[in-house]
Amino acid sequence: MIKWLANILMKNLLDNIHRPLLVSLTSLIVVSVCLILGLQFLSSEDPVDPELVNDHDPVNVFPDFTSIQSVAVKKQQFLDYLQDYIVAENTAIEALRKELESYADISNSGLTFSPRERRWVLSLAEAYRMELSQFASDQDIINELILRVDVIPVSLALAQAANESAWGTSRFALEGNNVFGQWCYKKGCGIVPAERRSGATHEVKSFTSVERSVQAYILNINSHPSYSYLREVRAVMRERQGRLDPMGLAYGLDRYSERGNNYVDEVRNLIIQNNLRLRDEG
Repeated sequence: MIKWLANILMKNLLDNIHRPLLVSLTSLIVVSVCLILGLQFLSSEDPVDPELVNDHDPVNVFPDFTSIQSVAVKKQQFLDYLQDYIVAENTAIEALRKELESYADISNSGLTFSPRERRWVLSLAEAYRMELSQFASDQDIINELILRVDVIPVSLALAQAANESAWGTSRFALEGNNVFGQWCYKKGCGIVPAERRSGATHEVKSFTSVERSVQAYILNINSHPSYSYLREVRAVMRERQGRLDPMGLAYGLDRYSERGNNYVDEVRNLIIQNNLRLRDEG
């Protein structure tokens, strides 16, 4: 088809060479080339790049829970949606903790870390925001990492997310994927609260995805000095019973909110009222 069209165009071109007043040779050549190339492009069977068709990452688009009229349905869908992200992050932490425990075995046996092993330990300590100057030995660093590198019960994380994001309907969740109310202090790092006190500089942090929000939340609990009590209680639970009790761990969240102990009560009540402990068994 393309070859036939090219021949027709060329014949017209030759016929028009003797008609300089009608169409110039240059114009006919340009038209001919454009038509041929255009037809070749349209006849191409190369697959369309899917990234050009849809350049939206669906993970980055927070669901519009405000459009769900039924409160029960809204809660169910919010919990189901967020649970997958929490479980995924906890799974990654469990794998990391298992590797850390092998390093703890080396340290507890009195052996010295190889340079590569020590670099791994120090890198992990840095990732968990530890001030290495505060630790006298590698053993002390390992002991602190064992406290920090651990999971957050799904029920506890879900209760906090429901509280902080109003079941996924808050402005910060919808516009910034922030479901845990995390703050930041660099101008432009997030969304300025409408009711921010005069003189305050904090913003509610924006995240590129809900996954990032979950990761930041768990790292915050596992590294910030405000939650050292929670981490210590979690370690005792590990030693005594193995399983983590979200109701007990919630007492370590009194500094998560300005509401203090009232916030702790809110989180505990959300766990009870919505049977969230059942989700720890999944």
